[in-house]
Amino acid sequence: MSYTSAGPDSTVFPDIAGYRLLRIVGHGGMATVYLGTQLSLGRDVAIKVMLPEALADEVSRRRFENEARTIARLEHPNIVGIHEVGRTDAGLPWYAMPYLPHGHLGSRDLTGDHARVREVLRALLSALAYAHARGVIHRDVKAENVLFDEADRPLLADFGIALRRGYGTRVTMVGLAVGSTAYMAPEQARGQQVDFRADLYSVGVLAWEMLNGSLPYQGEDALSMAIAHTQNPIPRLSPPLRHWQRFIDRALAKSPGRRFADANQMLQALGQVPQRDGKREPVVTGTFRRIGEGARRLGTGARHVSPMLWIPAVLVVAAGIGFLLRPSGAPDVAAAAPGQVVAADGATAPVDAEGLAHDDARTSTTVAEADASAAPKAAPVSASDRHLGDAERQLRAGYLAAPAGANAFESLTRAWQADREHLRFAPLSGRAFDAAGALATALIAKGEHGDASALLAAARQHAAATGQADGDAMRRLRTRVDDALEARIGQAVTDVDRGEAVASLASAEAVGLDAAATSRLRRQAMTIPDVAALAASVAGGARVIRSSDGVYAISNAPVTRADYAAFVAATGHKSAACRARGSVLRALSPKDWENPGFEQSPSDPVVCVSWHDAVDYARWRSEREGRSIVVASTAQGASVATRAVGPAEWRSDCAAACKDRIAAGRSQRDELASRALDPRRGYDDVGFRLAHLP
Repeated sequence: MSYTSAGPDSTVFPDIAGYRLLRIVGHGGMATVYLGTQLSLGRDVAIKVMLPEALADEVSRRRFENEARTIARLEHPNIVGIHEVGRTDAGLPWYAMPYLPHGHLGSRDLTGDHARVREVLRALLSALAYAHARGVIHRDVKAENVLFDEADRPLLADFGIALRRGYGTRVTMVGLAVGSTAYMAPEQARGQQVDFRADLYSVGVLAWEMLNGSLPYQGEDALSMAIAHTQNPIPRLSPPLRHWQRFIDRALAKSPGRRFADANQMLQALGQVPQRDGKREPVVTGTFRRIGEGARRLGTGARHVSPMLWIPAVLVVAAGIGFLLRPSGAPDVAAAAPGQVVAADGATAPVDAEGLAHDDARTSTTVAEADASAAPKAAPVSASDRHLGDAERQLRAGYLAAPAGANAFESLTRAWQADREHLRFAPLSGRAFDAAGALATALIAKGEHGDASALLAAARQHAAATGQADGDAMRRLRTRVDDALEARIGQAVTDVDRGEAVASLASAEAVGLDAAATSRLRRQAMTIPDVAALAASVAGGARVIRSSDGVYAISNAPVTRADYAAFVAATGHKSAACRARGSVLRALSPKDWENPGFEQSPSDPVVCVSWHDAVDYARWRSEREGRSIVVASTAQGASVATRAVGPAEWRSDCAAACKDRIAAGRSQRDELASRALDPRRGYDDVGFRLAHLP
């Protein structure tokens, strides 16, 4: 469901405790969205309140509740989050979310800005990969549901008609098409069951729209638009955009089986779309040269790099001299005929007029170039010739920026100083920049940021010393580094690895990206929660856990008697009655957390507290520390090593229609791994542990 800014004037706003509603910002068929202020934090929020008439409609009510539940499960930098849920004084459901005043994708013109198009597509595919992994199909991906935050970061919104696996019957029935027909997959338009590939089709429509400024299919009404998606052939892109056609053809395939299998595969294919000039990006083999190393590094490390980087390849270079990066044991290039290329497995493929192998899966060097590389060179006749000859050999050997005094960039700088007009200098220097770009992107992809920065700094120093700082070769290098950093930081966002994202920024500084690009990359890196710092700040220590439930820091130890005593002293909290589990003598021998019936020290785990007591303690800690702290769930607590002897621990999971709560772990009394207990009572062998959320 989408909202428009138009709507009737209203001076009677719902009464929501803790918020001040300012004005209406949108209306929909089942809810009104208000701009409000969260009084406790003084921040602007958007508050979505269900309409009174929609509350009586079963489908609308279920959609509203489904949206709130779905968003609450999805914590991703490119998905609009949810702050709080509740009911108004009149009983109307509501939830608060970030206020995003910077408009939606449909209000922006990105034609010609292919870098921004790629950025938006990467963000959406990262968000969908995250949602799909958690069983959520959006079903209404469209331009109006892609919003922008203060950092101009695209966020996917409006999960009102999303499907969630494992949650009973669908909100809508088979045979009823829901969503926006302008972006709707053919199977969705026919009212059939859909899977994750329907969302990927919608992303393909968005890609076409951003590239062209219009939709791929036109229709006078929703029905004709839906028919066009099911029957009309995939349209053809104009010549300046034809390098996107293969990506678009697969994204908009009529049959789901011919589309991308998942969002990650589509993200990889996006990275293989050539740049705007239509030229293919060189692919670096898994056999690299570390800066300053003379010996070859064999390609076993390529198994840990993206497939775009570990496919065995070499660079096709200019001036008839081959720059070969060839693994030991690779076939001799002489085995191929002229006009063919040799792959690492010994197979050959014809080369087209642009010097590219017809088989896209293989990138190699032409035999003609290899022969030229091996041809004897004329004896140097000047100082510049000698330095260029050194640079030629160092470039072939892989010594781009090290060792000091004997690397290609330094030799090229000396050649330029000896003769600035030498005809061989410009093409050889261009080859060095291109080789540096290929190697730097491979190093960035592997997370070897120190080596990448050293290489890029050397390239930048050579460019500055020889008047090429703003030349075409350096612009190509910066563009490649920018793309590589975008992909690396995007992966860090997915992995919630802020340290990796920040470390990668060193390459941006080393190569001299402009201020706007550096600022954009830094904003993306700084949006990642610093879970490592969070874990370090937890008293007693904590471990960062990444799982299907998200990222969190689990306390190393359960809450102690001293911790709980501070809570009671600060709040006057009255804890629940306690008994030994299985005992009927509680009235004759009353117990509580201070007197559990056995000796404890202040550092021992607190017991004889109910599940409700544990929740109140976690809420108090959250308010005091200004972050989200909860009682650990079973999934979160599973990362905690089981003690041989010790109290069991409350978990946030419920049982018996949530009348009981789970206590997990082996206590002194029995060997049960988990059991359901009354959450209103304390037990002398049950404590609790906290999970800290970023």
